[in-house]
Amino acid sequence: MPNGSLSLAASLYLLSYDPETGRPAGAHTALLVRAAALTELVQRGMLTDADGSPCPVADAATGDQALDRLLELIGESRPRSWQIWVGHQPRLTEHAVRDQMVAAGYVRAKGKRMLGLFPAKEYMLERPDQVAGMRDDAVRVLRGEQPAAEVSERDAALVTLAAAGELRSVVTATDAKVRKRRILELGERCGGMGPVLEKVIAQVRTALAAAVVTAVLASTTAVTAT
Repeated sequence: MPNGSLSLAASLYLLSYDPETGRPAGAHTALLVRAAALTELVQRGMLTDADGSPCPVADAATGDQALDRLLELIGESRPRSWQIWVGHQPRLTEHAVRDQMVAAGYVRAKGKRMLGLFPAKEYMLERPDQVAGMRDDAVRVLRGEQPAAEVSERDAALVTLAAAGELRSVVTATDAKVRKRRILELGERCGGMGPVLEKVIAQVRTALAAAVVTAVLASTTAVTAT
């Protein structure tokens, strides 16, 4: 599976790993992967907006198992807003993407024991050089001088979602502050394929940012309680 054939969700999943350590470093990976999957399904024309909720196109299929599972889940569920779908059972999509990356050789599962007793698995990066290259490409999109209008919709979506999900391997805290205009321009670019996608991109970005804040507050509360 070459880099160019990776889904947006798979790319962001891999970018959540630290190429230096080979270990996961993203704090909100499940939310980010789900947001990316929703975005890509809209970009591919597989999801439409129905009164503020995603609706699968009849007989839609991408051939990507993780994306098709999400299409099926949305189709079988009661209507929910785009914002809710970002945070509704996001690990289902994350785990489906993770399993794809294991099968493709980007990630490997390693056995371990929690507390020295309970068997578990941890996932390690197998292709750190490739992921480092993906990271460098994304950073060039963010920091480069190429006009946003000339950036591909996919690359624009990747950086936009990385910023909303606080994926610091791509968008550092400093970048988030000093490159706000660039991030906004890229957000407009990735929603430039039509009014429905523009609306959805805006909603997904807002939902992802809100979910990240909620996760951070919950984590802080748990630490304080202990």
